[in-house]
Amino acid sequence: MSSFDLRLPTLRAAYRAGTLTPRKLIGELLAKAAALNPEFHLFIRMLSEAEVAPYLEWLDTQDIDALPLYGIPFAIKDNIDLAGVPTTAACPAFAYTPAESATLVARLIALGAVPLGKTNLDQFATGLNGTRSPYGQCRNSVHPDYPSGGSSSGSSLAVALGVASFALGTDTAGSGRVPAGLNNLIGLKPTKGLLSTAGVVPACRTLDCVTYFTATAREASELLALTAQVDPRDAYSRRNPQWNTGRAFGKLTRFRFGVPSQLEFAGCAQSPALFAKSRAALEAAGGEAVEIDFAPFLEAANLLYEGPWVAERYNVAGELIEADGDAVLPVIRDVLAKAPAATAVELFRAQYRLQALKVICDAALEPLDFVLTPTYPRPVTLAELERDPIAPNSLLGYYTNFMNLLDYAAVATPTAFMTNGLPWGVTVFGRAFTDQYLLSVADMLQRISGIECAGGGGIPDAGDRPAVSNDRVRVAVCGAHMQGLPLNRDLVCRGARLVEATQTAPHYRLSALAATPDGTRRPGMRRVPDGGKAIEIEVWEMSSLELGSFIETIPSPLALGKIELANGKWVTGFVCEPYGLESGGDITALGGWRAWLASPHAPTNR
Repeated sequence: MSSFDLRLPTLRAAYRAGTLTPRKLIGELLAKAAALNPEFHLFIRMLSEAEVAPYLEWLDTQDIDALPLYGIPFAIKDNIDLAGVPTTAACPAFAYTPAESATLVARLIALGAVPLGKTNLDQFATGLNGTRSPYGQCRNSVHPDYPSGGSSSGSSLAVALGVASFALGTDTAGSGRVPAGLNNLIGLKPTKGLLSTAGVVPACRTLDCVTYFTATAREASELLALTAQVDPRDAYSRRNPQWNTGRAFGKLTRFRFGVPSQLEFAGCAQSPALFAKSRAALEAAGGEAVEIDFAPFLEAANLLYEGPWVAERYNVAGELIEADGDAVLPVIRDVLAKAPAATAVELFRAQYRLQALKVICDAALEPLDFVLTPTYPRPVTLAELERDPIAPNSLLGYYTNFMNLLDYAAVATPTAFMTNGLPWGVTVFGRAFTDQYLLSVADMLQRISGIECAGGGGIPDAGDRPAVSNDRVRVAVCGAHMQGLPLNRDLVCRGARLVEATQTAPHYRLSALAATPDGTRRPGMRRVPDGGKAIEIEVWEMSSLELGSFIETIPSPLALGKIELANGKWVTGFVCEPYGLESGGDITALGGWRAWLASPHAPTNR
């Protein structure tokens, strides 16, 4: 059976070199999938050569360099529409044939990607294990005694077994992360609304996300950057802010990350040490670990299935259950059994409690760049799931169920293998619209873990990528905005926090500018080719959303530019236009504004 390196850069290079064509690749991958399917049940329906032909014929007329995903094979979870191909949601009685593809699928095809077929899933995307399908149980890609994870079971297997470069899944409670963790994959669960869900069979319409399974975080970053677009067809679609575009994917240096003070491993002998190793690796890479109270996150997670949100799942499958209960798997009926009794009063009470928990959880995330957790407490076996289809499944969602309820982004990241060969990994999560930042963390974790990615091979070095960015911006201040001085309030009222007190590189001169009409004194700093000195500054961090209003408070001749720090890093900071320096006296020798304020030359009214 032929084997290809299906990572995006490798395939592009092969196509450009003429050593491989999409037609040859797709033909061999479909044959490979057909050979694997009797054992792994990864596809509900593979496309035939005749069905794939129009995509390949169109590519024959296109320029490779004009299509970012030229000839890239991908698989589609069978609750996501592909025009002309039945969508089943793993329930034959529910099946329909859509006239048009889901928005995201259509976008990927327009970028040059080639669909291979529809993948297996836990019925109605209700489950985290991959065994709840009339089309066959999905076993793990590495170990036959374990499940693939679900509900995006077949999609994870398509990538892990080397059939597709990437695959689409969905994630309401962990369906795009648990299968990734069990199969040595990156599982990107983006911010809600970032990827269109138009053309997706809902599980919980208000919570659903479409996800990417890839071998590397870098590939997931590229796919997200290409497809995160507002969709008029999707009422829950959200605009991606500029700080979360592909340019945000980069290198990390200093960062603060949360770690649950209450960790659950359900008796697993290996998981505690593996998690501790990942934490230590992040600390060695420049991270500061901060323990956080995880109880509010877990309470929010319990609302998903123990609260009235189960009624939202019933909204899709309920009519079929009432008309023909045998058409739906017994385990799915059991999960949804209490849904018809849910009341509007219960829903509002649950929403009120969720909002209270979100305030607490958001406050815990506020001073952090991300939170690190295991992807699951411990793996569960197929035998366990056969004895009890509910409790082991619930255990897999321990670290995942709260994510969409609280509106966070998350990336499951492989970091190790257990002694039995089963993949193991962690999840990093953070505020909405920090997806590219989290993918940068995942990329770093993949590289420093040293394990091979799915399909073989190591993770490429970060190279000369720029510094990573997220929903926070750092601003260097050198005068009245420093802590304890009159204008510091303009930072504090915007939720800014002090990151560090430091100095500039020794290339700056400082002047005491003339007082403004209200009597406020400010310094003006400028970079000089020679004769400069290191100047005392503070670096503050604030929400990117607040930066615009902060800029409005800055009077002429001051402005924001780029300042070089003593460590060689560059950060946004206060600079002064040349004309403003004419009215001020040079105070460079004092080394900073505080020193000038303490000098006998400073006026009494400061």
